[in-house]
Amino acid sequence: MRLLFVILRVIVALAIGAAIIAQLAKTVSIAFDANPASVGFVVVNFFSFFTVDSNAASVVVLLVGAVLAIRQGGLGGGSGYSDPLLYTTVRASVVTYMVTTGIVYNLLLRGIALPQGTTVAWSNEILHVVGPIYLLLDWLFAPGRVPLDWKRLWAIIAFPVAWVAYTLVRGPLAIDQATGKQWYPYPFLNPTTSAGGYASVAFYVVLIAVVISAIGAGAIWVSRRQTRHAPVAK
Repeated sequence: MRLLFVILRVIVALAIGAAIIAQLAKTVSIAFDANPASVGFVVVNFFSFFTVDSNAASVVVLLVGAVLAIRQGGLGGGSGYSDPLLYTTVRASVVTYMVTTGIVYNLLLRGIALPQGTTVAWSNEILHVVGPIYLLLDWLFAPGRVPLDWKRLWAIIAFPVAWVAYTLVRGPLAIDQATGKQWYPYPFLNPTTSAGGYASVAFYVVLIAVVISAIGAGAIWVSRRQTRHAPVAK
């Protein structure tokens, strides 16, 4: 069991990393052909996508998880080891972000052109479908997870709150020289194009906050339920 998840974590981490690099290379290539001076702006924009940030964090979490599985438990068939509390908290956070990414993209954004240049089809599916599904399965079935206290939910939602604040503050200041318009990573966060302006943006922010909180609470619940006989990490 442990060896299986070590192998799966490395494979999925490499696949996600390759997907990020492929889309970044395509996006930068398009920007360079259009205006070489815009490449820096485009790269910052690329890493302003919640999807990209979540997937990049997934690569780190999966590789660290593979190393921890080897160092703490070896590669035998047993699963009797516990991950550090900090790692489990970060892992729960990244699982939450990836599941949210999969839900939001496939319900709200699939079929909508995003401001990142031409989408690399296979990369898109790994970042929005394969990655989220695997991170969820890894959280449910991989060994090492320790039970988390409910107060860890604050740690899980901290990054999305910071990301939304960054996005809404940067948006009016990030002017795309090609279009002369403000740049936002997702159309539902752009008050200048949303039908209801900031009211519409506020609605979606609250909606996604509820989704993230619910998924984060679900991740904590799973950790407590499936390891209910272990002491809860504070």
